[in-house]
Amino acid sequence: MSDEDLCTYVVDEGVAVLTFNRPDSMNGMTGNMEVAYFERLRQAEVDADVRAIVVTGAGRAFCPGADLAHRPGPDDEPLPNASIPRTTPLEITKPMIAAINGACAGVGFAYALQCDLRFAAAGAKFTTAFARRGLIAEYGMAWLLQAIAGRQVALDLLLSARVVLAEEAHDLGLVSRVVDPGELTDVVMAYARDLAANASPASMATIKFQVNTEPSMNAAEALHHAEALMRESLAGTDVSEGIASFLEKRQVTFPSLGTGTRFAWMSPLDEADGHPTH
Repeated sequence: MSDEDLCTYVVDEGVAVLTFNRPDSMNGMTGNMEVAYFERLRQAEVDADVRAIVVTGAGRAFCPGADLAHRPGPDDEPLPNASIPRTTPLEITKPMIAAINGACAGVGFAYALQCDLRFAAAGAKFTTAFARRGLIAEYGMAWLLQAIAGRQVALDLLLSARVVLAEEAHDLGLVSRVVDPGELTDVVMAYARDLAANASPASMATIKFQVNTEPSMNAAEALHHAEALMRESLAGTDVSEGIASFLEKRQVTFPSLGTGTRFAWMSPLDEADGHPTH
């Protein structure tokens, strides 16, 4: 299997589907597969045809963590990889949805938490695993769990490394929705296609920017920050199209990310070649 095949890439109606593809090993993570995943994320970020991203696993599992039985060759990447920053998933401006079809543990759990939303198949198993392997909360897991579900949940799952099912993960606020395993793909793709068809790419990217930055502000700072972004949005082309499509009772046609409304916060990404400029 080539490195490209370790994480496949398919675009369907504005949605890029990235699939961990080592089903014979339950998609156990290797350095090469991590690099392939990050490269696919970067590909989706600059693909003008992509407006939302779905991450899932081939076969019966999402990703059960590092493949502990894997022995990398002399030319293979270690895990964590040494080529692409592990912050790459957090730098993606397009909405990311994890379709968790089975076992989700360790680094696989971290990848799921790095997505913006998580849909899980009923009965899917989750565990942080680290403490039971003599490891610490890797891949920013302590920060991610606390940010998403709070201190008590983070400490519970990290200290005990106990297994929780999708249903409990939903109750804890870690999973957005739990669906029948046979319906997971259809439900996730319907949600992602709706985003791609009806939501402004510039709005979605900026909302992600707000959610990632405004919690560190006080209430007044967050309000002023949002108001400044609102003024920028009102001066942009996307809001004109959004209002016109509503008044004319027609399908909205927002331009791809980078070609519609532009916000000042996007400029550093342009300079770093991290943002589409078509």
